[in-house]
Amino acid sequence: KGQTRITKRGRKKLRALLFRVCMILVAKNSAFKALHTYYTQRPDNPLKKMQSLIALCNKLIRILFAIGKKQFEFSEEKVLKDIPHMAVSENVKIAG
Repeated sequence: KGQTRITKRGRKKLRALLFRVCMILVAKNSAFKALHTYYTQRPDNPLKKMQSLIALCNKLIRILFAIGKKQFEFSEEKVLKDIPHMAVSENVKIAG
């Protein structure tokens, strides 16, 4: 009771592909790396590494959908808005 679990719902091959892509993104992309470290080391409710990767898979799906639907370019600043201290530092950069 009370513990979060990773469900294995959805298409198996799609989930596997997304997981592999997220592993590479965490290793190579600075925005996804920062999100992963934030999710695993945040003071309240830190996630386990696998839970963080699954959360990043969900975020990747949303990013890809927005890029496809609205024809946006990928922006690391928009991705990092989920991290509270990173959003504050972005506001300081804009103001300063």
